Amino acid sequence: MTRPRPPNSTPTSRLVERRQATMGPTSVLFYEKPLHVVSAEGVWLQTADGARYLDVYNNVPSVGHCNPRVVKAIADQAAQLNIHTRYLYDVVHTYAERLLATFGAPLDKVAFCCTGSEANDLALRIATAATGKRGFVVTEAAYHGNTAAVTDVSPSSRPGKPLAPHIRAVPAPIGAGLEAFASNVEAAIADLERSEFGFAGLIVDTIFSSDGVAADPAGFLKDAVEATHRAGGLFIADEVQPGFGRTGAAMWGFVRHGVAPDVVTMGKPMGNGMPIAGVVSSAPLLKAFADSTGYFNTFGGNPVTTAAALAVLDEIEERGLVANAADVGGHLLARLRGLTNRRGQIGEVRGAGLYLGVDFVRDGAPAPETATRVINALRERKILIGAAGLYGNVLKIRPPLVFERAHADMLVDALDEVLAEG
Repeated sequence: MTRPRPPNSTPTSRLVERRQATMGPTSVLFYEKPLHVVSAEGVWLQTADGARYLDVYNNVPSVGHCNPRVVKAIADQAAQLNIHTRYLYDVVHTYAERLLATFGAPLDKVAFCCTGSEANDLALRIATAATGKRGFVVTEAAYHGNTAAVTDVSPSSRPGKPLAPHIRAVPAPIGAGLEAFASNVEAAIADLERSEFGFAGLIVDTIFSSDGVAADPAGFLKDAVEATHRAGGLFIADEVQPGFGRTGAAMWGFVRHGVAPDVVTMGKPMGNGMPIAGVVSSAPLLKAFADSTGYFNTFGGNPVTTAAALAVLDEIEERGLVANAADVGGHLLARLRGLTNRRGQIGEVRGAGLYLGVDFVRDGAPAPETATRVINALRERKILIGAAGLYGNVLKIRPPLVFERAHADMLVDALDEVLAEG
């Protein structure tokens, strides 16, 4: 990520100075010229200077920025009641029932928390309680959150540092890593079983977003999941990024692969930006965890955040946003792949639905410098986007689910112009 270089004596530069003075190095900004955002609607962000930007980056407001139904649900519930989770509330239980109805047996219980990091932390604890073991297999550039335990399973958060001793990382299922994925997982499992830690589980983001986006061929996860189960481990499907219809095939990314997770985690887009997350699993697994350790979450799944999450489900269902992800994502994928015939900087376009990656190369090698240039050049054309991948060379496309074909065309046309410049 480029270190911002704000101009002198402007409102934006003064705001950057205030941020650095109070927040320090733990608060990172996007872009060489940081954005001072003041409002948003649908797929658009507006900055203090009155400019409007097409948002192709932010999957957290999954059903659109400032979605009216979600805003009303939050306001109405906040005006009625919001308190901790130790009492009974209709909205919380209605949401739990609606959410679980999107899964199949044996995924029949949900535990609510506040963030995706908390959800993945809890998932690791469930797997450890179930297996009595501590070792996990992840992908080389995975990101699953920022608690201490979850940072251990997030190699992208530890660049240049050795893995924690109970973690084994395998190449993402991209390029040569695709065909070897299951065998690499099996080798990592065997190595953990020879260690003092043993093998507790495999955790993957089912669109492999931080690894640079991997979606096809649908079903490639199956052999790795079967190897996990043969070894007595749990498969944890991290659905924070691909969940809630983003891949266009179903509500959950793992469905495309025909696999059955033991634990599913979700976060960010669940409440359209409100702090709600969840862990879905089976009754026996959650009981084994609860028997081994006391657990509660004061605000996880409180009335206001569950009201927002319920409104998100309503929007997805009533507006057909899963089908929209498939339609607009398919259109966008085809147009982006069409660019590869004219623009040699593109090595490959990957993904499903409204989660796509554009892989930039130079002389056959990853080209992160191209990704950085494109990101900042698109920002100058009022389009916001980011990058991912082991080398930071993959353009990451994950707009709100209300993205339309016209928006997709704006992105591709602007990208074509930027690549034509060199």
